[in-house]
Amino acid sequence: MEFFSPFVSCVLRKVYGMHIGNNCVISWSAHLDKSINPKGIHIGDNVWILRGAMILAHDHCRNLKTDVKIGNNSVIGINSVIMPGVVIGSNVVVGACAVVTKDVPSGSIVVGNPTKVIKSNIIVNDKGQIVE
Repeated sequence: MEFFSPFVSCVLRKVYGMHIGNNCVISWSAHLDKSINPKGIHIGDNVWILRGAMILAHDHCRNLKTDVKIGNNSVIGINSVIMPGVVIGSNVVVGACAVVTKDVPSGSIVVGNPTKVIKSNIIVNDKGQIVE
């Protein structure tokens, strides 16, 4: 069973200098860019980052260090990948195994590789659930 803990957010804030909002739930097995550009990760309030999700803030091949921003009340699905430089709006659900290569507008559900918007004008509550 996967374990989620507010402790993870605290460690990422204090040790790595990431900007992580209040009430975030980050899986122990999520992979956030801790080695090259940890301060380039900006996560809003009430964000859920699920098992195996990968958030990158650098690209070695292009010698690029850039910020990734995730808005409030968003869910990053299991085994999804967020590429460097992407801005994800608020109230966004990123589907499982999705690869986000471009900015995602607020209030969207995105899936696939590369991601496509399949639904717009959604609202996600602070528990990561879609409210219509």
